[in-house]
Amino acid sequence: MEIQVLGSGCANCKRLLQLVELSVKELNVKADIKYVTDMESIANSGLLRTPGLIIDQKIVSYGRVPTLEEVKALIQKQH
Repeated sequence: MEIQVLGSGCANCKRLLQLVELSVKELNVKADIKYVTDMESIANSGLLRTPGLIIDQKIVSYGRVPTLEEVKALIQKQH
């Protein structure tokens, strides 16, 4: 599983990254987590607003920071 957190490096983006890392640990899921801050890469991903969450090349959340439970549910749904 590949999980990408996309953002400019703002507090919300870093918070989402922390939630993803915690979710993967709590769910005991093997995942490659990448934090993407390059604006060109973000634009090329099709993401409209940051922070964004992409799981296995599918945009699952953008423009807000989901709760820990929401992140876990998104990971489980894709797993």
